[in-house]
Amino acid sequence: MQYAKLGRTGLDISPICIGCMGFGDPSRGYPSWSLDEEASRRLIRHALEAGINFFDTANLYSNGSSEEILGRSLKDFAHRENVVIATKLSAPMRDGPNSIGLSRKAIMTEVDMSLKRLGTDYIDLYQIHRRDRTTPWEETLEALNDVVKAGKVRYLGASSMMAWEFGKALHLQKSNGWARFVSMQDTYNLVDREEEREMHALCIDEGVQTIVYSPLNRGRLARPWGAITARAEAEAVYNLGAATADSDKLIVDAVGAIAEERGVGRSMIALAWLRRNRVVAAPIVGALKAEHIDDAVASLSISLTDDEAARLEAPYTPRLDHQGVSDPAMLRRAAEAATGYSISRLPVRAAPLANGRQLSSAP
Repeated sequence: MQYAKLGRTGLDISPICIGCMGFGDPSRGYPSWSLDEEASRRLIRHALEAGINFFDTANLYSNGSSEEILGRSLKDFAHRENVVIATKLSAPMRDGPNSIGLSRKAIMTEVDMSLKRLGTDYIDLYQIHRRDRTTPWEETLEALNDVVKAGKVRYLGASSMMAWEFGKALHLQKSNGWARFVSMQDTYNLVDREEEREMHALCIDEGVQTIVYSPLNRGRLARPWGAITARAEAEAVYNLGAATADSDKLIVDAVGAIAEERGVGRSMIALAWLRRNRVVAAPIVGALKAEHIDDAVASLSISLTDDEAARLEAPYTPRLDHQGVSDPAMLRRAAEAATGYSISRLPVRAAPLANGRQLSSAP
């Protein structure tokens, strides 16, 4: 494995990142298709044996179960100083006010909770899960700087937002001498290239690299057009790509044609295409099978020709840019639906009596 520095930092990362959203107890919340701990541990070890040292999770995934499984697995299979743990915050992790978003109170609470679940003293890359427009940037950014200065976090990362919002955040961080975002986690793949318009240029200029989630567009670039998987059925409600289906089909067919010509898997072609863009540090590969990891590693040896890249890119048509969707009401609904928690419910503890019994809060 050839490791590379993340952006302008000195942090060594593998050019493949393992996405841990699929590792977690499915009974604890989103996603419903996640793997249990035994199956997850096998894949985490397989990734480490392949030389992958970069793992991305979030407090939201399986209500913290993903962080717990990742932490225990890395403790058993790896040296902490060699691996890079990335996690995210913003979603509600309990009922009641102050449970969602990027306020100072939320950040200070959630970083400690993630550290506890991960079983580690520090987080390598702490990322905000989209933008919280209900909290001033200054409050969020100063709090993030403070968790870095406290030694709880090594580097900071951001995720999907408008380019102007990210530019403003970087400016505020530089102006105030605060720790800066070193990465942008965004969606980018052959059928979703809107980030090329503004965000990528900004990142290159600022020395920020992207960590790409959904590099295979939820698996659509890894299978023939129209093929159905368990995850595809579970996410059919989102009606992804309906408005651009004709263009998307041509792209998926081109991926399949080039894969067949080269005698490799479709996912390997789609991932190899990402590596042509120097702003991309690593795709986040959501591995649910060992072969998903093997194909991702094998893609590192593929260099597409300019003609092949042109065939893949030619059918693309503009589409709705959902990267910057940070509407507070919409994000709250989505987060509450995924976790089952509500910021409108205020939990009340029963008051203890002197003899050790508890006084019921019921009238």
